[in-house]
Amino acid sequence: MNTTFTHDRLDLLETFVRIVEAGSLSAAARQLGTTQPTVSRRLQALEGALQVRLVQRSTHALRLTEDGQRCYRQAQQLLGDWQAFAAALHGAHAEPEGRLRVVMPHAFGQEQLLDPLETYLWRYPGMQVDWVLSDRAPNFVADGVDCAIRVGVVEDPDTVAVRLGDVQRILVAAPELASTLQAPEELAALPWIAMTQFYQTELRLQLGATGESRLIPLRPRLATESLFVARHAAVRGLGCAALSHWMVREDVAAGRLVHLLPEWQAAPLPIYLIYPYARVYPARLRLFLELVREACARMLDVTAPA
Repeated sequence: MNTTFTHDRLDLLETFVRIVEAGSLSAAARQLGTTQPTVSRRLQALEGALQVRLVQRSTHALRLTEDGQRCYRQAQQLLGDWQAFAAALHGAHAEPEGRLRVVMPHAFGQEQLLDPLETYLWRYPGMQVDWVLSDRAPNFVADGVDCAIRVGVVEDPDTVAVRLGDVQRILVAAPELASTLQAPEELAALPWIAMTQFYQTELRLQLGATGESRLIPLRPRLATESLFVARHAAVRGLGCAALSHWMVREDVAAGRLVHLLPEWQAAPLPIYLIYPYARVYPARLRLFLELVREACARMLDVTAPA
């Protein structure tokens, strides 16, 4: 086997995966510790070696072709297999042992992602997990964090951000606030509960049928980072809120909350699994990431990324 050939191809595949997960050539270059022209040349070299176009380029965004989507899935598998092989040669145990530190928002960590946590602990009895609940972005180095779940835009260029899907948000309020509402402009006159990470004094709504957009000014009576606080405040009639559908669907079904203007909705929020970039990842992290990705697709009320 030509080892130089194989090594070069692995580097090209790793660069391609980093481009997809980082969202741009420049972000991938920062994660890989190289330059954007170098990343661009590696992408062109991979496309040349495979004789297919993987990415449609524009001035504002990158979009995978159908071949690019297939290549991305296969490249993830190949690189994962290579990392597992490299870890085994470095003396990794068949089953992971040690400590894993995970950070995620309170709402997900208290309820939605307990199933994969339970599975992980039962499956790997040698592991100890620090389950840290925080709605703020983690400091991976200072806090010794292995991975995190984040909702919303991820701005740290030094992390790998794998998009798991989009959390759907709907407008809700207690029945007494919703009784006479007819048009989105009327929302401006109502009291609001602001989710400070995502909206405070204004909220952009989209009409599902046409994509028409409206920017609604808000009068928050309460501002919070907690999805639980916002939900309970809405149920008690303190104001309207744009909240994750999975959080409030039972309240809507029971009549405690009303789904306001169902044809209008706030833009979905992306949900990411993030972790620091490394050449090889330990088994304890890789196995946990696999469980979380599977669980998010199955358990969370999300739309898979396009």
